[in-house]
Amino acid sequence: MMRNLVNGAVSGALATGVMSAVMVAGERAGLMGGQPPKHIVRSFLPGSKHRRKPGEGVLAAAAHFGFGIGSGALFGLLSRRRRARVPAGIVYGLTIWLVSYAGWVPKTTALPPIHRDRPGRPAVMAAGHVVYGTALACALNRLDRSNE
Repeated sequence: MMRNLVNGAVSGALATGVMSAVMVAGERAGLMGGQPPKHIVRSFLPGSKHRRKPGEGVLAAAAHFGFGIGSGALFGLLSRRRRARVPAGIVYGLTIWLVSYAGWVPKTTALPPIHRDRPGRPAVMAAGHVVYGTALACALNRLDRSNE
């Protein structure tokens, strides 16, 4: 169980890094209107959620990787030493996206729900979560094989 947790956490960190590249590409293409982790962190910091705050970039990166690592650890536990299937990873990633961006994130008022968000951001974020789930399953399988 501990090996599954650790391998999942490491896989989650790697998958979050790959997902972040998709998010940066979406921002550079003008589709994002700012990174969601920054909006989320900003909404929890004192002051206006519409103004940049000192340290929000570092806090957003830490929160994003922390969430990705925690989600990866849970996926590792759920896989129970079985080979993680990429489709299961994709469904897992998209479930995280839906629960977050159609659920708790709009409740924080950091971002609107998916159906009311700016054009482009939902597609980039959905693609990023597909990439996260794919990378998560692949990395977990690789780590599990190396521990045999």
